[in-house]
Amino acid sequence: MTTPSSGLAALEARLQQDLQQLCLPAKRWVPARTEAGAEVLDTAIIGGGMAGLALAASLTHLGVQTRIFDRSPAGFEGPWATTARMETLRSPKELTGPALGFAALTFRAWFEAQFGADAWAALDKIPRLQWADYLRWYRAVLGLDVRNRQSLLAVLPRANGLVQLDFADDEDGGRAYQVLARHVVLATGRDGLGGPWVPDWVKALPGERWAHSSDVWDGASLKGLRVAVIGGGASAMDAAATALEGGAARVDLLIRRPDLPRVNKGKGAGNPGMAQGFWSLPDEWKWRFRHYINVQQVPPPHGSTLRVSRHANAHFHLGTPVSGASQRADGVLRVDTAKGPLAADFLICCTGFRTDWSLRPEFAAIAPQVRLWQDRFAAPEGEDDAELSESPDLGPLYEFQPKTPGACPGLERIRCFNYAAALSQGASAGDIPQISDGAQRLARGLAAQLLAEDVESHFAAMTRFSEPELDGDEWTPATFPAYEEQQP
Repeated sequence: MTTPSSGLAALEARLQQDLQQLCLPAKRWVPARTEAGAEVLDTAIIGGGMAGLALAASLTHLGVQTRIFDRSPAGFEGPWATTARMETLRSPKELTGPALGFAALTFRAWFEAQFGADAWAALDKIPRLQWADYLRWYRAVLGLDVRNRQSLLAVLPRANGLVQLDFADDEDGGRAYQVLARHVVLATGRDGLGGPWVPDWVKALPGERWAHSSDVWDGASLKGLRVAVIGGGASAMDAAATALEGGAARVDLLIRRPDLPRVNKGKGAGNPGMAQGFWSLPDEWKWRFRHYINVQQVPPPHGSTLRVSRHANAHFHLGTPVSGASQRADGVLRVDTAKGPLAADFLICCTGFRTDWSLRPEFAAIAPQVRLWQDRFAAPEGEDDAELSESPDLGPLYEFQPKTPGACPGLERIRCFNYAAALSQGASAGDIPQISDGAQRLARGLAAQLLAEDVESHFAAMTRFSEPELDGDEWTPATFPAYEEQQP
């Protein structure tokens, strides 16, 4: 592919002109605040992936101070360049993602600026690592304030309208420090309030004999091994393909269902109404939508499945749930399935994620206080769903709500802008199709709340405002004309 002479420099100039003509970003208007001499942030965002970047950009455009904290090295936030193994994104290339309504901020504009319109027309789907490069550019071109290699240790809401964040600065030998913010947003991705889920019997196996699909592992390490993959979704296909391409001797996909789902039902509800209004639907309808998607499941992408099946040593076992596994005396794994035992050298669990507060010690102070859906909503008959029941019951602006009113002052100042918000808020907190809608709605809501919290200060500032529009010499006072009575 050839690079047009205009390139990224011209695109960046175009974006800056767009922002300038729209008077963005707005000047900071929230009164600066300190506490015991320490700076208080308007907002703090935990997580510098796509969701965190889109929200930070939206807040910055509204003149609200924000800062992102991420535990990863710069450029490696999110899964794209680390644990994700798909060749391309699963979303159509035309989706505008975190562009926030700016054509010059889309992946397409970024791609065409470097490779041209013909290359875009020839592109099927967005290469995963190119998406990672695009997000790096997005962060840089918008000048977002991201602090990398900062490990969150604790989130501690206070009764005085602030949230304390305890961090370890891994750039500085793990130095401990605190940050104070008026509002905190957890933009922590797919495993936002928990982590990878695996059955208990997997944890009993030697750690070097198994991995979760979200773990960091190299396909080359599986060369010559018999690999069993549990699952039949997108991550299972990506894991199996990575093992096969790394030289695995054999890969067996153990798929519980008798057939792979064929239709992505979620696409059938992909419209602006869902993006803007899902959060306001009655609880019964929210549950019905999300439960149906869970039951139907999302099929693995066409290309991802072919990436596996083109290997002669890939074996699809449908209707084959796994009940357990153990290590034999000779070191081989015995995997027990509904079709009998299977010998394997390595096991990859593509079993998804679950909300599990015990996996996130940084949330220990708030975990017992957060109201879950199961605390106030009974699933309709025949629609029991553990994943949904364990979801946080969020308020209109993604805020946590207390199980017991008043028991945890300040809890509502912590926002859940990650996958765990799906039941309360829909797919607006992490999915590429709706991320701009979610980020902008949350940013506007935070701006409105900050205004309300400081309303007396803003009124006082208005009364003190003294910049004259007129100097007083723009006119000459006239002599008022005499009034003459009408003659009879």
